[in-house]
Amino acid sequence: MIIEIKVPSPGESITEVEIASWLVNDGDIVTQDQELAEIESDKATLTINADKAGKIKIVLEAGETVAVGEVACTIDTSVAPEEGTVSEVKEEQTKESPAVESKPAAKASSEKKPVSEELSKVKVSPVAQNIMEEEGWTVEDVINGLHRISKKEIQAIKEQGTSNDSANVKGISSAPKERELDRQKMSSLRKKLSARLVAVKQETAMLTTFNEVDMSEIMAMRKKYQNVFVEKHGVKLGFMSFFIKASALAMKKHPMVNSMIDGDEIVTPNYVDVSVAVQTPKGLMVPVIRNAESLSLAQIEETLKQLAVKARSGKISLDEMTGGTFTVTNGGVFGSMLSTPLINPPQSAILGMHNIVDRPMAVNGKVEIRPIMYTALSYDHRIIDGKDSVGFLVTLKKMLEKPELMLTGGDELERLVLDL
Repeated sequence: MIIEIKVPSPGESITEVEIASWLVNDGDIVTQDQELAEIESDKATLTINADKAGKIKIVLEAGETVAVGEVACTIDTSVAPEEGTVSEVKEEQTKESPAVESKPAAKASSEKKPVSEELSKVKVSPVAQNIMEEEGWTVEDVINGLHRISKKEIQAIKEQGTSNDSANVKGISSAPKERELDRQKMSSLRKKLSARLVAVKQETAMLTTFNEVDMSEIMAMRKKYQNVFVEKHGVKLGFMSFFIKASALAMKKHPMVNSMIDGDEIVTPNYVDVSVAVQTPKGLMVPVIRNAESLSLAQIEETLKQLAVKARSGKISLDEMTGGTFTVTNGGVFGSMLSTPLINPPQSAILGMHNIVDRPMAVNGKVEIRPIMYTALSYDHRIIDGKDSVGFLVTLKKMLEKPELMLTGGDELERLVLDL
């Protein structure tokens, strides 16, 4: 029986995706629920899984942009193994394949050796198996931490071996490499990101305001309580949690920074969902920390760690990256001293963190060296006025320089007493 495996939908608003890569080869025997391919949308990476076991026939090529619902591949369930694993099927295919003429004596040492029980579980594609036989290689010769050997790995090792042999010839230096241009097709995520960034510049009245924060108190807190924090919560206390918490609390005084434009209306939620920019191998992603105003520093750190791991491994869901009301990005991890971050639409503001540098500061009439971070708030001037943008950064600065003010929403304790 032939069954069709269709391209799944990552979300309601997404109609097209890109076949990023196939994890199996055409003609392979696959098991039920095995991951067959990775697909990329403009926001997330998902996998296509096998509904049934059988022999796969690939219909869509890697790199193609396809519509949701198209047939990606078919599976012939009539040739599925009743019992046993895919590796056993591979062994049968290897036995049935025609014998290949043996290599010269130079490769005699690479004759097949007994394969351990662990190595016997490694999945080897038919193409890779043929090349290995031609070269006189075994799984043990090739594997180096891999759990699935494909043609790409075999060819890479083959080419590396050839180049090393050439380079080791005594008295002969390799010729200089010719000037080349590397061209790669943009992924769906990169194309969508590019379009969004251009749209931000064209469709918003974006401005950026700056301030500086003395990080002495927060750095002292982290040094003093880091071990206790890790022992109690299982995560490290970083700088990001302070900035997310302080930003969420500052929104109470400056709610317009948390607002957005919807048609001819200004929408202001009574919650703060903070999008955090995370750099991944596939590009920039912005997972969302929900209800940041009600979370503790430990809860923020735990959530942030989970989302970052998912984003970098490509396992994050679309729901975990949508619905943010404000964004925080940290260019300081890359060494950035100052920047003007771009707004993440439909949001109206984004906070940029930067590196911490010891700088001379005037403190009580004396010059002292303090660890200073420059902060930047880019905002849409159509909805956020200078009073709110500057006021937000000032409130943020106060809470970061005196973390105890986070307990009072940025107000001095004396001020609260006077209001009694």
